Amino acid sequence: MAEKKQKLTKRQTIVQVAKFVAFSMGAGIIQIVSYTLIHEISGWAHWKCYLPSLILSVLYNFTVNRRYTFKSATNVPIAMLKVAFYYCIFTPVSTYLGNLAETAGINNYIIEAVTMVCNLVTEFLVCRFWVYRNSINTNKLAEKEKTESKTNVE
Repeated sequence: MAEKKQKLTKRQTIVQVAKFVAFSMGAGIIQIVSYTLIHEISGWAHWKCYLPSLILSVLYNFTVNRRYTFKSATNVPIAMLKVAFYYCIFTPVSTYLGNLAETAGINNYIIEAVTMVCNLVTEFLVCRFWVYRNSINTNKLAEKEKTESKTNVE
């Protein structure tokens, strides 16, 4: 499907942000539960618990946000590569800062919460303005909604 730049209304943007936050909360639950299980069972350092929990969270978040939030029909491998590139920057920076904070005696769960909020904001911006910028509302779900709204208007 050809990619086309689409201007969103204020309402559509608010709905998009709300969906992203809601799905990210689901991803956050996955991350916290997996982090807690790994940390409490293994007693490993922050980064050894953080990385696998982040990967699980990212896989879930990418899948649901691509389909339901951005409704994108863009090439999945290319979108995944763009998200992976973002995480090639975010992950080392957040891991390094998390280790500094842990060394300074800050509670692991406070580190995790602050990191997750930073991830939420920056990932939304990356997805909205780079990964899916020209392919928002292009998948079958979006096309179905457009058809239904045209039918309801007539």
